[in-house]
Amino acid sequence: MVLEISVKAAVGAPDVLGDCPFSQRALLTLEEKNIPYKSHLINLSDKPQWFLEVNPEGKVPVVKFDDKWVADSDVIVGILEEKYPEPSLATPPEFASVGSKIFSSFVKFLKSKDPSDGSEQALLEELKALDDHLKANGPFIAGEKITAVDLSLAPKLYHLEVALAHFKNWTIPDNLTHVLNYIKEYLSC
Repeated sequence: MVLEISVKAAVGAPDVLGDCPFSQRALLTLEEKNIPYKSHLINLSDKPQWFLEVNPEGKVPVVKFDDKWVADSDVIVGILEEKYPEPSLATPPEFASVGSKIFSSFVKFLKSKDPSDGSEQALLEELKALDDHLKANGPFIAGEKITAVDLSLAPKLYHLEVALAHFKNWTIPDNLTHVLNYIKEYLSC
């Protein structure tokens, strides 16, 4: 059985996967679990009628399970883990919140116009906490094996790197070697 998934298309390039970390998370989960799927790239500024009929909110990602379209990457990943338990991507509870504040800290820093508002420092503190965690527990969040928390965090770290380099000429500091190695290793998987 081949699942259907609708994800964000790139702006101006309707045949290319877009920059949505939540769509990427769902796709990474399908890939890690070796689940066959057919993807529909959705132009979010010109959503097709069929998409709005099956998904009136028009959000991505959505996956079709048993003739019902399901939205929200958290819900999708949970259903995939339940319906396709092998290989397990379950994150041990003690690691489930690792890195969970990085994305919101990144967005706040990205939007900040005031260099003294503390948003850069808050992001650096979150990245340092992740670096310390990876040093003690890595190479992945829960050790030797990729889990759901990695599939959620990796696309967000990628977006952080790209957006902050482009808009703020900012890079993750070289002293956060475990974070930099994590990004390098994960993105080469």
